[in-house]
Amino acid sequence: MSHYEGHAFRPHYLLAVDPKQLIESVYKYSSVPEWVEEQVRTTPFVVVRRGLATGQEIPIGVRGKERNQRWAASCNPALVKSITTPPQLLTRPISTSRANATPAFRTLGLLKERWMGLDHPWGPGGSIGFELATGTHVVKPESDLDIVIYAERHITADEAKSLCARAMDLPATVDIRVETPVFGFSLREFASQSPAAILLRAPSGVILGRNPWGDELMIKYPTYAAVKRSRYI
Repeated sequence: MSHYEGHAFRPHYLLAVDPKQLIESVYKYSSVPEWVEEQVRTTPFVVVRRGLATGQEIPIGVRGKERNQRWAASCNPALVKSITTPPQLLTRPISTSRANATPAFRTLGLLKERWMGLDHPWGPGGSIGFELATGTHVVKPESDLDIVIYAERHITADEAKSLCARAMDLPATVDIRVETPVFGFSLREFASQSPAAILLRAPSGVILGRNPWGDELMIKYPTYAAVKRSRYI
């Protein structure tokens, strides 16, 4: 049994996987783009994506070298060799040469100072997170900084506005995604529209809701209540 079977896999986690076994498993069930096999063999990392998961399948995505190379699949937890979370990536060193070449890396350093008091776990996702986790240079000079906040507890509209304000006027654009135990949403949208309904990304699609932590959504969408109780999000 894998050390990670039974682990809670959250969206945006980066998983180091056994490349040979992953390729063998995905080829059994679907057609695979040509670039996927080479990518997994050279950089055996996948990202956990949002989706309905079971104890035998984690929804994952494979990231290619090109912007349009993104491929969705599933992975058995037994193939996972290690897990890296966005909050863990905050401690990864950034070389001076990469910081000088990429505004998004400089932005991350500045944001760590501005958000020093934030008591929700957070860290980089997207290309910044992938490069910090894998050591593969994928961040471009024009790249935005994707940030993930894991908010088990409620974030108020005022708190959201404060966080967004402190993420302005930085070298790169900051895109902030909040992950509750079930839903994902844009912090900027929440800050600007609360208490109006916003788009919530759920395991099986997009819905509208006013409170991403609210029990009324669990009542309206009982499937998501089951997801919240599950070990896998």
